Amino acid sequence: MPWLQVKIEIQPTLAAQFEDLLLAAGALSVTYQDSQDQPIYEPELGTTPLWSNTTISSLFDAATDLAELQNFLLLSFTQMETKIAFPTLSIEILEDKDWEREWMKSYKPMQFGDRLWVCPSWCETPDPNAVNLMLDPGLAFGTGTHPTTELCLRWLDAQDCTDKSITDYGCGSGILGVAALLLGAKSVLAVDIDQQALTATLTNLERNQLSTKQLSVYLPEKAPVQATDIVVANILSGPLVELAPVLAGRVKKGGKLALSGLLVSQESDIISAYSEQFVLDPAVELEGWIRVTGVKK
Repeated sequence: MPWLQVKIEIQPTLAAQFEDLLLAAGALSVTYQDSQDQPIYEPELGTTPLWSNTTISSLFDAATDLAELQNFLLLSFTQMETKIAFPTLSIEILEDKDWEREWMKSYKPMQFGDRLWVCPSWCETPDPNAVNLMLDPGLAFGTGTHPTTELCLRWLDAQDCTDKSITDYGCGSGILGVAALLLGAKSVLAVDIDQQALTATLTNLERNQLSTKQLSVYLPEKAPVQATDIVVANILSGPLVELAPVLAGRVKKGGKLALSGLLVSQESDIISAYSEQFVLDPAVELEGWIRVTGVKK
């Protein structure tokens, strides 16, 4: 059946109140969207910041009386303690679709470097002779679509991973660790603060017919302290700076380090944190994000 979609441009300070109003009016779902392309890259822990120009979007049953809905929202709004005028509503009809299949159509196999492909399970591999990593989008970060993941995958593809030991710190979906195994690594130690990420990593390990003898998962406080040939960490600038002593200690002398999840403006912070123990390469940029790599002295 079709749906009614109601959109309202709001000030972020009024977000919670409008969400309550829409739910009280019978909304089946409420979401927030950026109205003017204002990305929020690295929010503080425990916070959920909104954009300065936010659109709140809600879905209603197609049988909803629009006049009654608008009157309810307007009357409720006048009772709120605010001096702004009632914002304009945008209403459209959404035709019913098989949304799962629509979403699947947009996710295609992607190539990273010369050898590596990331392929969803419902697609045929473009090159059966390539290194094909089978991975379906899920709740944990890391599908290859984000520039930071792409930067790391391209770097791994260019490395000789044969018989190397790898640490994937902040493993998310496990995409980097699983890619390293498919590229010839002998073992991977995957670490993440989110138990769901560890579960996703093991699921993707199994999907690629690899063994838990090759890859083990840990929460940070339970991860064994051992140095490996390669360490990759695709997280955020703040944690990367804070974790510099920890990550440096996990790289063997002469081993390699790859860091991403970084904005161009954060390069100097990373260099300051890691240059004492690593010979760092020039940063590589993609769509405003960078990757910093180096060799341990």
